[in-house]
Amino acid sequence: MVTLYEEFDKTKIAALPQVQFSGRIVVVTTIGSVRRAIEFLSRHPILGIDTETRPSFKKGTNHKVSLLQLATRDMCFLFRLNKIGLPDKLLELLADKRQLKVGLSLKDDRHMLHERASFDEGRFIDLQDYVRQFGIMDMSLQKLFANVFGLRISKGAQLSNWEAPVLTERQKRYAATDAWACVLLYQRLEELRHTGDYRLISRVSMDRMQEQVVKDLVNQLAWSRKDNN
Repeated sequence: MVTLYEEFDKTKIAALPQVQFSGRIVVVTTIGSVRRAIEFLSRHPILGIDTETRPSFKKGTNHKVSLLQLATRDMCFLFRLNKIGLPDKLLELLADKRQLKVGLSLKDDRHMLHERASFDEGRFIDLQDYVRQFGIMDMSLQKLFANVFGLRISKGAQLSNWEAPVLTERQKRYAATDAWACVLLYQRLEELRHTGDYRLISRVSMDRMQEQVVKDLVNQLAWSRKDNN
């Protein structure tokens, strides 16, 4: 029986074992390599999707989306949109209504992609909406992954320069991990939805459990003092 939480305790995330994508990462920077990437990705029924944008630290300065990540369970393609834009083949993949793309906070990602090029939207699932059927209220990818798998995803490279001439290994792993994690979350939750082999601990139940632990500790201390006297 898998335990899920209505809201995962954020203070516990730092103590969890860290996980990152360990599969193959392909950085796509030419139109020719886009075609080859799409040929591979089109053969998979489910893809994880995410985007990265160069952060702006100056008021009034905004940047277009720099990177589009599309991942399977063992391979991730990083499309450098600041170099290649949104080619037709990539737009066709995004518009495909048979293939499922799973992400988080997809409204923002799709808005940013539409700023580069308009396209008909295919079949998307936003994990923020999907997890509500389980009673989960967590909205961040890091909390959701900790909730479902008991593992920590690092967010350390989030505010790095996604328009740098060459992406660092740290940036590539971070970007690939976010898209890959969406695939794992969806497939695991779909499995639990079909089997029903999970229980949800509500925030109220968690508070009561913590209160009981405190009471038990207080009682133990009280008995210990009586014994010493």
